Amino acid sequence: MVASPTTGMYLAVSVVALLPIAFPFKFHNVLHSTRRTPPPANKNLHHHTSFLQDPSPELPKVRSFGKTKGGEDVEIYTIVNQSGFSAEVMTRGATLVNLHVPDKDGKLVDVVLGFDDVAGYESDSNQYFGATIGRVCNRIKEGKFNLDGKKYNLAINNEPNHLHGGVERSFEKVVWKAEPFSNGDEEGQGVKFTCTSLDGEEGYPGKLEIAVTFFIPAKSNSIEISYHATTDARTPVNLTNHAYFNLSGEGSETALNHILELNAEGYTPTDETQIPTGEITSVEGTDFDFREPSRIGARIDSIAKTPALGFDHNYVLNRRDREMGMTFVAQVTDPDSGRQMRVMTTEPGVQFYTGNYLFGQKGKGGKTYSCRSALCLETQHFPDAVNQSNFPSIILNPDEVYETKTTYSFDHE
Repeated sequence: MVASPTTGMYLAVSVVALLPIAFPFKFHNVLHSTRRTPPPANKNLHHHTSFLQDPSPELPKVRSFGKTKGGEDVEIYTIVNQSGFSAEVMTRGATLVNLHVPDKDGKLVDVVLGFDDVAGYESDSNQYFGATIGRVCNRIKEGKFNLDGKKYNLAINNEPNHLHGGVERSFEKVVWKAEPFSNGDEEGQGVKFTCTSLDGEEGYPGKLEIAVTFFIPAKSNSIEISYHATTDARTPVNLTNHAYFNLSGEGSETALNHILELNAEGYTPTDETQIPTGEITSVEGTDFDFREPSRIGARIDSIAKTPALGFDHNYVLNRRDREMGMTFVAQVTDPDSGRQMRVMTTEPGVQFYTGNYLFGQKGKGGKTYSCRSALCLETQHFPDAVNQSNFPSIILNPDEVYETKTTYSFDHE
């Protein structure tokens, strides 16, 4: 969505609760709450502790990525597996900067949009490229919500609504602390980013401690993004990653030739300002239906005539067939390169966005990012959930742990 997310890191057992909501048509276990459990006695304990103390495995390499306008140093880390599949992630915004994926001939190409330095990410050309989004991703109606009898007012940065956590201290603008790790040549390596969002920042209540971990297994061409958060007061939390993908390579002319299969029988329709109406509507018989693989460009014309100007909608995932607590989200295929991307998540929804507001800005290597030249699959709880009682709750309590995970796995035809 536009201006206009290692394996579970902590030793906590999560219970996923099904919300008893009635729908006008049948869904299958689509609305599970975020995994929240009481925090472990030792909040610093996680299952990578042993290998972090072992200096022998090779850690992700680090280099300078420049300085912010405020003079803060920014670092970028390279995570790589045995086949050469790699990602680069930077401390500003806990951002995925590069992702090199092989095609059917083994050629590695960067498939995510971004910039060559910090200045690009601080410019008006940046539309949340690859960033961690929070404290609440997506839109909140008119930047307002009530919690425990108190009214909260947030920045209006997507008139007339609040978008992606705010303006000055939204998570994509924060320089996070980085902790690279490796658990041996046979397992993989990654980077754990942490930051603290203070009580009152961007208008949100409670002090929130957040960790976001990027992990690449040694023998799998996949990147896992896991999220962990705790709070000292009740607060809304909804985190995601805003990577823009083009499987032909970033800077390619269009993503509308990509073939999408999306595991959703329903979506949340929106009003003229892209706030959900509260309904969950079947995709049956509409251009929103990607349950069977379809070329994106073949379905976008009618959607382009809506206020969203293309696909920019939250889909309600089918959750009947789960693998190790994960739900199949989508598979994307690029017929030109043969690259395929498969997305899995613990979240109940995904925002499918077709880069409708890309405007030809220059990205990495001076490449042009044209309108609809990339797509996003932002796993999430539903937009404006803090104001919609029939949506899965995004309120995190002080005695709970917020935990979600999304994986992007790559193959080729």
